[in-house]
Amino acid sequence: MIRQLATIAAIFALLGSVGLAQDQNSERQEMLRGGATPKGIYNVFGLDGTGLGRTTVKFDGKYAPGTIVISTSERRLYLVQGGGSALRWGIGVGRTGFQWKGTHKITAKKVNPDWTAPAEMIARQKDVPRHMKGGDPANPLGTHAMYLGSTLYRIHGSPDAESVGEAESSGCFRMRNTDVADLYARVPVGTTVVVK
Repeated sequence: MIRQLATIAAIFALLGSVGLAQDQNSERQEMLRGGATPKGIYNVFGLDGTGLGRTTVKFDGKYAPGTIVISTSERRLYLVQGGGSALRWGIGVGRTGFQWKGTHKITAKKVNPDWTAPAEMIARQKDVPRHMKGGDPANPLGTHAMYLGSTLYRIHGSPDAESVGEAESSGCFRMRNTDVADLYARVPVGTTVVVK
């Protein structure tokens, strides 16, 4: 009887510590989203019902195959394939006041990039972490990042899959880690990125 009670107590203690770790991770994600609440119905099986995963779509435009076209209003990223088609992914975009338009090239690509909070973010959010090593599961850049020109902006993964499809970033374009790894493998440094 005592052994059974000890086993039950150990199980409850373990479940409590898992719950605490999840609560702490949720608080960190909320802070990195700038306090925005998570939306969407993403789950661990990658099923979200929102249509944000990769799909092939018709794409008529003036862009050469291999060009990335980002539609901020649609919250979609297109990789032009030619023949009137493109691969399309859902993305997270900058929140109001942080969205931008322009054309840049991918100037660098990194797997498990380190992240350092920009001074502008620190000024807005005093309690934001100053630095996170690559590979940290809570690193806001996720598993892969593609750097855009000499700007602070990137196309990158995110440990917060629920933020994809939302307008919550400081101007970067967020993708699910599985999706950004897919795009990363398809585009070289020098790829043109058109943001409209």
